[in-house]
Amino acid sequence: MKEYSHFLFALRTTPMADRKSSPISSRRKPKQARSNDLVAAILEAALQVLEKEGAQRFTTTRVAERAGVSVGSVYQYFPNKASILFRLQSDEWKQTSEMLGGILEDTQRPPLERLRMLVHAFVRSECEEAGMRVALSDAAPLYRDAPEAHEARAAGDRIMKAFMREALPHAVEATRAIAADLITTTFSAVGKQFSETPRTDAEIAAYSDAMADMFCAYLRSLGHGQEQALQPQQKRGQAGKRPRRPASR
Repeated sequence: MKEYSHFLFALRTTPMADRKSSPISSRRKPKQARSNDLVAAILEAALQVLEKEGAQRFTTTRVAERAGVSVGSVYQYFPNKASILFRLQSDEWKQTSEMLGGILEDTQRPPLERLRMLVHAFVRSECEEAGMRVALSDAAPLYRDAPEAHEARAAGDRIMKAFMREALPHAVEATRAIAADLITTTFSAVGKQFSETPRTDAEIAAYSDAMADMFCAYLRSLGHGQEQALQPQQKRGQAGKRPRRPASR
């Protein structure tokens, strides 16, 4: 699992002002198997260059050299370095969207169990992909305003909103929205800070459990409060009902 924060949480930033920018979509789509292999090689080389050099030193020439192809071959499919970075991020958005839905939309498991699974997946992803996350974050201004970026965030928001309806069935929409925003904001801030230092598997597991405990306790408290609020209403409704008279013989 890769880039949970970059997909769901890092995109929860204030959009930049509209501005003219160079195209970032792919120049053309590969149609033959050989072309698909070439694009795959270019993207794999781009990942290696990005992780090693960072976004500031990422160039199309370096990608071509790492892939063992000419710069012209790269330009056949990607007009500039921004389009390569955008493709890498778009692939992550798609993959993470599917994985996020796979966890939170698994109705065979209780909601809080799903949330715990998400926390563990997210924290481990943050630690394992820390270098790549930082590099893609540095490159975010190149594609932050793209329609695909807003679509990715909207997809994540829809999944989280549906999950909150399951986890807090008696809560009002405003309460669910606050809970979702608090959890995703905490994911982004805490995950980034925790992953800045190399962590052992034991540390990752312990930190994930602690974060999951915190989130689950928070949602339980919200659910318990809503149930208590409903009880007086139910009692008043029952008190307002007149007892039926026994049928006369």
